[in-house]
This record gives sequence, structure tokens and C-alpha cells, in this order.
Amino acid sequence: MGQRVGFVESLAHFLHAYFIWLLVGAYALAGVLPGPGQQLRGVQFGEIVFLGERTPLSLPVLMLGFLLFHAGLSIRASKLSNLHRHLLLLAAGLLANLLLPIACIFGVAQALYFWHSADEVQYLLVGLALIAAMPIAGSSTAWSQKADGNLPLSLGLVIASTFLSPLTTPLVLHSAALTTRGKYAELMISLASKGTGVFLSVWVLLPSLAGILARPLIGERRLESARPLLRVASSACLLLLNYVNAAASMPQVTAAPHPAFLVVILAVVAGVCVLSFFSGWVVARLCRADAGQETALMFALGMNNNGTGLVLASLALTAHPPVMLPLMCYNLAQHIVAGWVDWLRQQKRQVSAHCAAQAVQQRREPLPLRRAA
Repeated sequence: MGQRVGFVESLAHFLHAYFIWLLVGAYALAGVLPGPGQQLRGVQFGEIVFLGERTPLSLPVLMLGFLLFHAGLSIRASKLSNLHRHLLLLAAGLLANLLLPIACIFGVAQALYFWHSADEVQYLLVGLALIAAMPIAGSSTAWSQKADGNLPLSLGLVIASTFLSPLTTPLVLHSAALTTRGKYAELMISLASKGTGVFLSVWVLLPSLAGILARPLIGERRLESARPLLRVASSACLLLLNYVNAAASMPQVTAAPHPAFLVVILAVVAGVCVLSFFSGWVVARLCRADAGQETALMFALGMNNNGTGLVLASLALTAHPPVMLPLMCYNLAQHIVAGWVDWLRQQKRQVSAHCAAQAVQQRREPLPLRRAA
């Protein structure tokens, strides 16, 4: 029994430590072996009718529901007891998370106005719109906690953006539709108007809420013992979900590659990602936040729940698989930038600790020694 627990913990650590490379591997596998992913993507279990709207019950959406249930299960409600002290920062963060991506989309549309392929620009804009419309990623709380961020604020931002997503996602998609043309604008408006709010309510909001409510019923002791297994299941599910969704678009990329377009996607996505993290720092400075609050805002504003965006795109935009490329690139970019930001925060904490230690040492030194120095 002990050996099995040790193996599961080691596997959970391995998946966490090498997740970026495993994600790249999942995308590469989707390019060279898309068949199994396409078959899994087509597995259907019927439909769910909610508020008069139909939403499909497929394997990808079930995996998404499990991931969000696990994210909710990781949230300890008691950690939100001090959230009332951060209401200004919570509101400012949510507002910035809503407005900045829309501004970025308008900026990209102007910057690529003269790009030789109008369709490629539209694919990029639709993909960016789906990124911008998604709620804050639950993984941002793990990154924030690792970097000594303010946990109540980090959790509050994730929960609030998730609960507001049935309203904010259609709003962002409608706004972003102004930058697109022709059939792409119609696709965006259709996506925003028909069933998106219901899809988010059923497969984002309800699983997250169920996870939060299930935690006290399961009990902390049982949850703690099952945590390594849950982490393995969640990481494996996330990798499989990315492979399944990437299998819809990667074959086209590998069959008819457009290097210039891929470079543009990478550059734009990386720029938007860095700017999103930077906006968290700006909001924190404007609101005179402390270091922990600043860290929480940076990770929250920089990381989006792109798994939801990929599933939504795979269901509603099957005729336009290149739309998924910006989402896949952002999924990689946000973890890379998060690791970089975490390293910078560690360096800053080390410098602060060194300066504080020097100040303490100087106060402890006798006055004659300080004068002699």
C-alpha cells in the first residue's frame, strides 16, 4: 500500500514538474497521430436540456467538467473569510480582466490590417476572442500560492470570474465581433447568442460549485489522502483533453504549414500574455496593493481557462479548426510566463530578505564598529 502511494505521489510530482513538455508532446502527437483524438472527440452520450437550450454530452465536455470539479474541490471556503478586505482589488482585477483583452483584440486587428491573408487574421482574432472570454484559470491560484500571493484574493478572482462567465463571456464575444468581418463576425455573434451562457453554466459554473460544496462533505482527512491520486487524474485528463482538441486542428497545420502565420500567432499570443501579467502589476500599483496582493493579481490576470475555450471552439467552430491554434499557443505561453514571473518574484523576495538581514545586522552591531566601518 505504501509503495503504491509513493508511486502515485512521484507520478503527480513528475506530471507537475514536466507539464509544459508533456503538453508540447500532446500537441505533437495530435499532429502526427490525430486519429485516436478525433475518435475520442466524437464520442457522444446524448444531450442535456437546460433553460430551454441544448448542450451536448460528449467526452470532451465530461473531461472539462471533471477538471472544473477538481478545481472547485481544491478551494477551501474558509480561505475566503478575509476576502471582504480585498473588495476594491477584486473589483479592479475583474474589470481589468474584462476590458484589457478586448483592447488587445482591437489593437491586433489594427496592427494586422494589411496582412496578406484576411482569413488568417480572422482566425487569430476569433481565437483571441475566445481566450479573452474565458474565466480566470484555477491553476492561477497554485502559481500565486507558490509565489507567496494573497490566497483569498486569488481564490476570489477565480470564483468570481467563473460565476460571472455566463454573463461576461457573451459580452466579450459580442464586443470582439466588431473586429471581425463577414462570416466570422456572424460566427462570433452566433456563438455569443446561442447556448454559450448555458454551456458555461452547465460545464463551468455547476462543476466548480459542486466541487466547492463537496469538499466539506468529503472531509479534509479523506481529501488529503486522495490528493495525489486526484492530481494525477487531473493532469492526465488535462493532457488528454488538449490532445483531443488539438487533433482537430494540428493535421491541417502539419499538412499545409504556414510558417509566417505561425510566427505571427506566437508573437501576438506571447505579447498579449506578457501584457496581461503586466496589467496585474499595474492594477496593483494603482490600488496601492501589497506584495501578496500584487502577486495574486498578476497570475489571475495573466492566466485564462483555455481548456473551456478549446472545448467550446471544438463544438461550435468545427469548420474552422485553425481558430484553436491561438488557444493552444496561449495555453503554453501562460505557463511559461507564469514560471518566469514566479522566478522574478523569488529573486525579489531573496533581495528583500537579504536587505532586511543586513538592516538587522547593522542594528545589532555596536555603535563604534559601525563608525569604524
